[in-house]
Amino acid sequence: MRDALIVFARRPEAGRVKTRLSPPLSAEQAAALYAAMLDDVLEVSAEAARIHDLEMWLAVTPADAVVEMSCRAPEGLRVLPQQGRDLSERMSRALEAAVTRGAPRILLRGSDSPTLDATCIGEALQALVDHDLVACPDRDGGYALIGLRGSAPGIFAHPMGTERVLRDTLDAARGLGLRSHLLAGGFDIDRIEDLRWLAEARSAGRATGCPRSLDFLDANALWELAGLASPGVRASGRQAC
Repeated sequence: MRDALIVFARRPEAGRVKTRLSPPLSAEQAAALYAAMLDDVLEVSAEAARIHDLEMWLAVTPADAVVEMSCRAPEGLRVLPQQGRDLSERMSRALEAAVTRGAPRILLRGSDSPTLDATCIGEALQALVDHDLVACPDRDGGYALIGLRGSAPGIFAHPMGTERVLRDTLDAARGLGLRSHLLAGGFDIDRIEDLRWLAEARSAGRATGCPRSLDFLDANALWELAGLASPGVRASGRQAC
């Protein structure tokens, strides 16, 4: 059976996504930036699925966005609604659905980490050869990607969206007797000040997988709202995931 990569995403709707960016962004700008990041993430994830022969899913919310999101998803991607009352339950159900389908290794990633690339996804898969859980930490105490080798009941049974998410997940893994591995840290875009990490990655040539996000920020002069000059571009390279 094939390993699975599951991308979690929301409909890019003003006032419903990236609300911590607004202000200084308008709700419409925040939603448009999220849409650009989502399209970048889908393209990079589809590339990783081709390279590593993964079954790729897009888990969306709200449920009535499935048809709309299917139209923007790469060909061959399976689009399904997220199921559950909160993110913890939705991630748990997605994991179990992949296990039920026979996926040996399952990766779950968000849609707001514009520099998490196909190489990072490959490193996560490799880590799951010798470990039961792998995570790519982000700067706010959570993670941009998590991978598991098989079922892990209760692994997400704690509040999500807090600065303790990674620690709570690793504690749960220890309680289940799982061996965990952390990849190099990365970042996601939640607040306007997070743009500085993207500016640094771009200036160092480590943001080659998010052209739509960069184009949107450039075209709308949004770097300045984070107190940044529009960053220049150097030779290409890879952002630590």
